Amino acid sequence: MPYLKIETNVAANKIPNDISEKLCGVVAKTLNKPKEICVASVVADMNLSFGGVEQPAAQVFLKCISGLGVEENKNHANAICELLEKELGISKDKVYIFFQMFPASDVGFNGSTYDGMF
Repeated sequence: MPYLKIETNVAANKIPNDISEKLCGVVAKTLNKPKEICVASVVADMNLSFGGVEQPAAQVFLKCISGLGVEENKNHANAICELLEKELGISKDKVYIFFQMFPASDVGFNGSTYDGMF
């Protein structure tokens, strides 16, 4: 159930149409989860400044029920930043990523929760 949300000051017309699909692929790979249960969204045109400077920047939220941790998050951060730099021109030093893990019982899906699904 990985959920990845990107908030960026990059203009919507500069965001590739397939960016959410690519983000799902990156998250599925780093978390070792099926792509079919990954969700990614991009909120463009944010009034966002990183360090008081107007240049491409992003704040990223990765939420999941497993697969996060000290070493794992370094891998997730690198993969996400590489894609943002390649696709949106956002330098790695202009990205903050917030990781959050939820108990399976706190995430609903398909009329139930993830508790006991896997």
